[in-house]
Amino acid sequence: MITRSSALLQRAESTCAEVAPLALQSLWQTQLSRAIRDPRELCRRLGLDDSWLPGAEQGHALFEVRVPEAFLARMRHGDPADPLLRQVLPLAAEGVPLPGYVSDPLAEAEHTPGPGLIHKYAGRVLLIASPVCAVNCRYCFRRHFPYSDNSPSRAQWELTLDILRQDTTIHEAILSGGDPLAASDRQLGWLVERLEAIPHLKRLRIHTRLPVVIPDRVDDALVSWLGNTRLQRVMVLHINHAQEIDDAMVKACARLKRAGVTLLNQSVLLRGVNDSVEALAELSERLFEAGVLPYYLHVLDPVAGAAHFDVPDAEARELVAGLREILPGFLLPRLVREIPGEASKTPL
Repeated sequence: MITRSSALLQRAESTCAEVAPLALQSLWQTQLSRAIRDPRELCRRLGLDDSWLPGAEQGHALFEVRVPEAFLARMRHGDPADPLLRQVLPLAAEGVPLPGYVSDPLAEAEHTPGPGLIHKYAGRVLLIASPVCAVNCRYCFRRHFPYSDNSPSRAQWELTLDILRQDTTIHEAILSGGDPLAASDRQLGWLVERLEAIPHLKRLRIHTRLPVVIPDRVDDALVSWLGNTRLQRVMVLHINHAQEIDDAMVKACARLKRAGVTLLNQSVLLRGVNDSVEALAELSERLFEAGVLPYYLHVLDPVAGAAHFDVPDAEARELVAGLREILPGFLLPRLVREIPGEASKTPL
């Protein structure tokens, strides 16, 4: 069964991202609309032989391929072990059911009091600001998420915002998705205006991969609304490997920092991508050079379809111990697991 249908995503892109006719689109919207969505095209562009096609098509039927050109350009041609390709290439293994790997590994359905609202932790709430991602990562813990039930209209957003207005214990709003920056700046500016009008809100946090996979997303329109809110701004990027950091991404980060945004990074520990001390150390060093602080290193959430990325907890701890020997403390990400029902991320 296809977990995110093409029809749903097309409606979401038209409604949430407000995709304009091609001639009127911004540069990043054009790049988003032209992302590779065909597993055969992905394999052809990277020079993979035909042996990869059956598995890629099987995985694609479960969770659709989406890879922007700017991200594709950082992959090594002809190398199926490329760490960026590994994150986006569908495999037949995704269709093999395994005990403990489920569609909702974080039990988010139990913490959704309103459309587009997830409230798991004290003092902060998560808002599904867009159901669309710029890149479909094969290990995504929301690859089965019911976005059709969590894509509010503006009228529905007002009902959701009423929940925030009435709960004075909430001090931080987290924009998530999908990827929140896949929404139009007009929609995001509207939403942030309403959030900053809630007196007890102090911080705006944005979890996004778009400045990484399409650096042109950090344009004048984004900087305008992001740089003109009273809320403290934190952006948590998602970068798993140093190869993802190129000059365009570094320039995007510099622009965000000039707008007063604190930049953090969270990674997922992934077999075949970053499961070595060397890869993780290089990632921390490159992040800091780009003005981004390592924040979390997540062990894999047990989502159905992603078991082939798993790194056992004992090995994860050994890797972090190795990092501790060679990195200063401020470059050492916290190794954590998210356990449903716990009050916060659980350190390992």
